[in-house]
Amino acid sequence: MPAIRKKSSLAPALCSAMAASLLRLSRPRRALLPLSSLRLPLSTQPHAPSPPPPPRSSARRLPHFLSFLAAAAAAAAGGATAALCDAGLDHRRVGGKDSTDLVVRGERKLVPKEFIDELAAFLGDNLTVDYDERNFHGTPQNSFHKSVNVPDVVVFPSSQDEVQKIVMACNKYKVPIVPYGGATSIEGHTLAPHGGVCIDMTLMKKIKSLHVEDMDVVVEPGIGWIELNEYLKPYGLFFPLDPGKFASYLNSDGPGATIGGMCATRCSGSLAVRYGTMRDNVINLKAVLPNGDVIKTGSRARKSAAGYDLARLIIGSEGTLGVITEVTLRLQKLPSHSVVAMCNFKTIKDAADVAIATMLSGIQVSRVELLDEVQIRAINMANGKSLPEVPTLMFEFIGTEAYALEQTLMVQKIATEHNGSDFVFVEEPDAKAELWKIRKEALWAGFAMQPNHEAMITDVCVPLSKLAECISTSKRLLDASPLTCLVIAHAGDGNFHTIIFFDPSKEDERKEADRLNHFMVHTALSMEGTCTGEHGVGTGKMKASISHMRNLNSVTSILFFKAMYLEKELGIESLRTMKRIKAALDPNNIMNPGKLIPPHVCI
Repeated sequence: MPAIRKKSSLAPALCSAMAASLLRLSRPRRALLPLSSLRLPLSTQPHAPSPPPPPRSSARRLPHFLSFLAAAAAAAAGGATAALCDAGLDHRRVGGKDSTDLVVRGERKLVPKEFIDELAAFLGDNLTVDYDERNFHGTPQNSFHKSVNVPDVVVFPSSQDEVQKIVMACNKYKVPIVPYGGATSIEGHTLAPHGGVCIDMTLMKKIKSLHVEDMDVVVEPGIGWIELNEYLKPYGLFFPLDPGKFASYLNSDGPGATIGGMCATRCSGSLAVRYGTMRDNVINLKAVLPNGDVIKTGSRARKSAAGYDLARLIIGSEGTLGVITEVTLRLQKLPSHSVVAMCNFKTIKDAADVAIATMLSGIQVSRVELLDEVQIRAINMANGKSLPEVPTLMFEFIGTEAYALEQTLMVQKIATEHNGSDFVFVEEPDAKAELWKIRKEALWAGFAMQPNHEAMITDVCVPLSKLAECISTSKRLLDASPLTCLVIAHAGDGNFHTIIFFDPSKEDERKEADRLNHFMVHTALSMEGTCTGEHGVGTGKMKASISHMRNLNSVTSILFFKAMYLEKELGIESLRTMKRIKAALDPNNIMNPGKLIPPHVCI
């Protein structure tokens, strides 16, 4: 995350904070170097060195496909089944017990020149092997996660046909693929720990067709959600997801979160309490599978019982099963009227209790956002405001003028019954924008409070009835920590984020941030919640389990991995099922390898 100097006004601080991110989004793409200008083979281009591989057994290893056949034969014969894991992987490189290493490690192989030539034959100038460009695409702009390697090649397809050719070539030469959209992910989804090809989808941003009467739109994956909503506004329609990325409230030329990336991470945001998440708002999609096949997952009908729900399989797969090339989205009517309200509370539990009571009352709020007192203090410091530094709830109500006002007054009564105070609401457009700006700029106010720090952002979500308990339990630990920690919640659906600021150069702060993160994740899991409500897994949520690491060699077993979030949440059987799906669709493991499915999971 970029650092921000504290200012008396948030606007200069915000501009400073966002400079690096907006530079990426608005800068013109550099002139791509012709292949003939390269003086070094790709394998010798500058990159961080990988650590030496672990000692291997003197026993000769079977080729990968023979290992698979041997496992199948053993299973058929009723004998002991050989485990099929990520071939040749040093599991220590994912992160050992008590490790706070921020660098994701991986193996990197030489990319054949004939592979580059094959891509260049149809991509022309939309391909680069320039190191600066590759390093840029391999370094997340909004996350502390880093990788020891960067992509070997960056390509910019302009059509589904080109994507198909790229994927087929990668599968032929067994070169890893990392799909790349708006690069707003904070969980390391676009890292390239194994090198390979980064497929930048930003040239594929057409709106292919709009069906106003059906309230749906067909788009390419590179279009940003903000850009899409600007297009839809004259038709009285909008796409009802607000992922809250920085470009949502800045006049940027960049796309912010793109539709393809939003599908890949199954994102949601502040409007999910009313309209659902990405999986609820995609009617169908097209994707190029690892072998080059193009699938369309359904028709434009609003419901269908025809076969497996392949759209929901691809949504949330984080680029591990294919490359999304087209999406048909469900749209909503723009509300005729809205009211924005804000209320203060003595404790964060009171605020969470009001969010729960509001949802149980049947009131159809469109947003319920919670900010703790530390977050309000950051806003005051950054913006020169004098808001009461107490836990605060913000609401948005939509509908007719009479209906929105009726909802507002009902929630005001609920808040009063739970020790709420200073309940205010506004209906004028400028006043609503000014009030809602408090929430929109919350993260960057935090950076103004803690310049030169990184942010570890948690993403737990629990059943609504457990929200108050989960936040209260977490808050006690956060308040006792020496680190600055802010709490922001999509309180209407049980999802809350803790922003933990730490100095990455200080090992004790990194360990403390990691400790707080683990506590909140395991607290949520103990309440039948999830480790990630909307940010996805990537590399950040992929932790391996101690129990399975004991089956590795003695050297590796010394470096037990931390308890794995996904295994505790879903169970090893579910993870094995995911691995089987991945292996069936992507036997060469070229699609975003090292993401989503922990490498210790064996089949």
